[in-house]
Amino acid sequence: MSEEIRQALLKANPAVADSKESEEDIVLNISLRPKGFSEFVGHREIVDNLKISIEAAKQREEPLEHVLLSGPPGLGKTSLSHIIAHEMGAKITATSGPAIERAGDLIGILTNLERGDVLFIDEIHRMSKVVEEFLYPAMESFQIDFVIDKGPYAKTIKFNLKPFTLIGATTRSGLLASPLRARFGIFYSLDFYRTEELARIIRNSSRLLALKIRDEAALEIARRSRGTPRIANRLLRRVRDYAQVGKIEDVDENSAARILDELRIDRAGFDDLDRKVLKLILESFGGGPVGIESLAASLNEEVDTIEDTVEPYLLMAGYLKRTARGRIATRKAFEHFGLKFNREQQEEIF
Repeated sequence: MSEEIRQALLKANPAVADSKESEEDIVLNISLRPKGFSEFVGHREIVDNLKISIEAAKQREEPLEHVLLSGPPGLGKTSLSHIIAHEMGAKITATSGPAIERAGDLIGILTNLERGDVLFIDEIHRMSKVVEEFLYPAMESFQIDFVIDKGPYAKTIKFNLKPFTLIGATTRSGLLASPLRARFGIFYSLDFYRTEELARIIRNSSRLLALKIRDEAALEIARRSRGTPRIANRLLRRVRDYAQVGKIEDVDENSAARILDELRIDRAGFDDLDRKVLKLILESFGGGPVGIESLAASLNEEVDTIEDTVEPYLLMAGYLKRTARGRIATRKAFEHFGLKFNREQQEEIF
């Protein structure tokens, strides 16, 4: 890495000042991503089980079994994948399901993997069926059968692969084909974080960002982070921007709350889209039920945006419920917006 790029990176993050760090280390620090299990916060049972699996694989001198990580966006699937590769002492090649458009793309990636390397495929459920079927023999027997030509001239070429570990990440595990899901030896589902865990992440990140923040302020940011580390770090960066411009040397709870209010992140962690969804259900549909297609059409949003970005947290936090007739707002949602809860209508729904 050139000295000019290094200085630009150091200027962007003064806390990263060790010139001996590799380019990968600097990028990881800037992204606030943990580099090892010792730095990873939350999901203790998953981490402990992964440590055992990794240690066993290293003792046998074998690649780790294929791993499937599922859960809403921003909960640490990518971070865990990089940590697994780091703990295995392996090189990681990262791509995504939509990026692998043709079988030839996948073959090129797989044939370049060395023994023990990690292939990380994000949003693996979005791979095409043709590409997905090429993965089956690659995962089971580390071989790929590739058909060339057509008709009477068709013939099969067999590619022998070096044993590798596939780590797949998905936000929609239900969309994975059963044959693909069955070929993963290790499967974990990541859930939302507790407020205390997010506050710890925020305190760790604030040190990397050279931002002085009090514990009460970290808790305030954590409460508005929707149980998601990625959102917590994003909000922390915005707090840092406001603190820098406003000459706030020590961010306290009141300062953090004021900044987040200006960013239109309320005390429940709702942003503008969350409020639009809930208000539409409450005011236009009387609390529901309403179908997801009707919601998306009314908001001029994609169905996937609502299902993947908005709904998981609203369902987990108890502001929304799914029923056979559609989505309905709960008493908690009515109370959040200061509206009267219609008990009779809700009883009719159930």
